[in-house]
Amino acid sequence: MPRTFPCPRCGEPSVWEGNEFRPFCSERCKLIDLGAWANDEYRLPTQDAPQQNKGSQHEDDYED
Repeated sequence: MPRTFPCPRCGEPSVWEGNEFRPFCSERCKLIDLGAWANDEYRLPTQDAPQQNKGSQHEDDYED
């Protein structure tokens, strides 16, 4: 029995061996995923930068 895996795009089972589009099930899923990367739809999770207090410096704090 051939080894199958779920396509990361659509979730349909796909045969691993001999699949030129792996890890995707088809060229369509591969191109949809590529388009998502190109459109910045995928983001790596990051920790938000600490918030700076806007307006914490007054005009008096600056030297001429």
